[in-house]
Amino acid sequence: MHRMGFGTSRDESRQLVTHGHFFVNGRRVTIPSYLVKPGDEIRVAESSRKSPRFADILDITGSKVVPKWLEVDQENLTGKVLTLPDREDVDLPIQEHLIVELYSK
Repeated sequence: MHRMGFGTSRDESRQLVTHGHFFVNGRRVTIPSYLVKPGDEIRVAESSRKSPRFADILDITGSKVVPKWLEVDQENLTGKVLTLPDREDVDLPIQEHLIVELYSK
């Protein structure tokens, strides 16, 4: 899943997904590499909503800017993928030429 941890570390985000805290389109997802697509609806599992960790995450991220390709409803702990991000929307330090070099060997 694309960084669904709402402000947690990448490792913690992966762990939250693995432990079944998220649903995509009504189905529990436990695979961190699950690929979402435009139109997919993501929500925190009902059983996880009252977890102190999710309350902490909301406190930390309440004022963060949501990327333009996502829609977030913090009150209901849901989100929707509006579009896939463009390259300029990804703020990770990725050097594409190194990926191309690796796979062209």
